Amino acid sequence: MDRSADYSSEGGRATASPGRVLTVLGLETSCDETAASVVRLTPEGAATVLSSVVHSQIDDHAAYGGVVPEIAARSHVEMIAGVTARAMADAGLGYDGLDGVAATAGPGLVGGVMVGLSFGKAVALARDLPLVAVNHLEGHAVSARLGAMVDYPFLLLLVSGGHCQLLEVRGVGDMTRLGATIDDAAGEAFDKIAKALGLGYPGGPALETLAEAGDGARFDLPRALLGRKDCDFSFSGLKTAASRLAHACETAQDRADLADAVQTAIARQLSDRSDRAMKAYAERHDHRLFVVAGGVAANRTVRATLEATAAKNGFAFLAPPMAYCTDNAAMIALAGAERLQKGWVSDIDAVARPRWPLDEKSALADPTHKPGRKGAKA
Repeated sequence: MDRSADYSSEGGRATASPGRVLTVLGLETSCDETAASVVRLTPEGAATVLSSVVHSQIDDHAAYGGVVPEIAARSHVEMIAGVTARAMADAGLGYDGLDGVAATAGPGLVGGVMVGLSFGKAVALARDLPLVAVNHLEGHAVSARLGAMVDYPFLLLLVSGGHCQLLEVRGVGDMTRLGATIDDAAGEAFDKIAKALGLGYPGGPALETLAEAGDGARFDLPRALLGRKDCDFSFSGLKTAASRLAHACETAQDRADLADAVQTAIARQLSDRSDRAMKAYAERHDHRLFVVAGGVAANRTVRATLEATAAKNGFAFLAPPMAYCTDNAAMIALAGAERLQKGWVSDIDAVARPRWPLDEKSALADPTHKPGRKGAKA
């Protein structure tokens, strides 16, 4: 299908004509889900998910208690073509019905990222379509817009297995970091403590289920950074203390009580840091919307605690539909479509990046992980 009438060239890069409905294929392979999705975006910003297919590798990694990068990459190679074909079929489209291809280019397990990005490049080259290399975190940032019309700007808490940060989001490519974890992410703490409790992988959902029968008041866990005049997070002390206590638990009730204490402690720190960010954000903006995205946003206790914090500060609260909290390709397709609307298209030699901060200016000027023997973590 000839797309020459739909795109102009600026500096050698295709640019979407303004005022068009865009249909974009998204690909996500940054960790242990092989995902493909087709999303349609109107000029007014209304997104419709035409298909969303996610192949989980949980069974492949369960025996190891966590994601094994080599196994993940091999599985992506085996599954990406079939998952994409199913997404296209579910959408009722052929490749000639697409306006562009968006693929996660990082951050993530670089072997997996390379698979999805390379497949996206192949589709773009074969079908003469624009390629949009998407930051996985930007996908999470826009994911709330998959379930509702959400206007920019908004305050975002991105909280997942590998990331925990607060951001002022003014649009794709326009975000400012307000705070980030200085060590472990909240989701990582959930998973590592769950593993110490013998709950297997993935640990976060299992710990949440166990906590329903617990009384967390029995355990006094560390309260890192509470009261500090910034918006950063720290979960390493909590993770270490809870893991030690887990090995001393003798009964099922002990384990349930500790699970509840952990869940409460994580929710409390997320709430305290978000409260500070809301107060700072409210000084600059009248439009007060607090969005929580990422896999940990699926935790009911965390979500309820943050919703109460938002209400206390006069913020509306929004989280993506549950299907789009964890890794998926619909959020990648949407981020790609929003970039395509602006005419931002990637070169075909775009590289896979294991680390890729959303706010690169802040990350370079004030890294949360200072350079050391092994270099900067972010």
